[in-house]
Amino acid sequence: MESEKIYERIQNAKLKANRNDKIFFTAVSKTRTVDEMKEAEKISWVDFFGENRVQEAEQKKWPSKISWRLIGHLQNNKARKAVEIFDYIDSVDSVELALRLNRISGELNKIMPVLIEVNTSGEESKTGIAPEKFSELLDVTAQQKNLRLDGLMTVGPLTNDEYKIRKSFAALRELCEGARISTGLKMPVLSMGMSDDFEEAILEGSTMIRIGTLLFGARIYHQN
Repeated sequence: MESEKIYERIQNAKLKANRNDKIFFTAVSKTRTVDEMKEAEKISWVDFFGENRVQEAEQKKWPSKISWRLIGHLQNNKARKAVEIFDYIDSVDSVELALRLNRISGELNKIMPVLIEVNTSGEESKTGIAPEKFSELLDVTAQQKNLRLDGLMTVGPLTNDEYKIRKSFAALRELCEGARISTGLKMPVLSMGMSDDFEEAILEGSTMIRIGTLLFGARIYHQN
């Protein structure tokens, strides 16, 4: 694991951004073994595990000392299981999903912390609500009594152009600033920045980065 190098890069990015606040770290553990995850769990500054698929997380989950976040797209038919096994759901991207998560959370007597995922890059391959449709989803999600809206999430554009990357992250920050005003909620979480662009995200105000490859190494996909 390259944990020491990652930590140094995070600190350098914070210094460049003139920041001294905490940046939360989600270890993206999709396709990783439980043994790999337990090694990551030993790193003092790893705050969460981030899983993309409900079924995979269900198969791997153990009573770990850190919380689990669903960071991948959530299909409506997997919503109940997601509420059952995850501590946070970071990929709310439709009114229908928000309403379903609220109903299920109520049935399970749970307040589910959530993030709204916004597609600020405009890339068709990315999930997340379009920025022009964000306002309606924000209003609905904020009104649900069994959801706690903690902030926003995005995935940066697939490019090496630093200007485009930072523009995408800045757009999420601006949406969140407006959302705090309109809802009165604190919404402290700006989840943006992954292995290839977390430093740019920190410069644009990210409070949570999601890193897998840099932490665990390149993924090895096994064919059946």
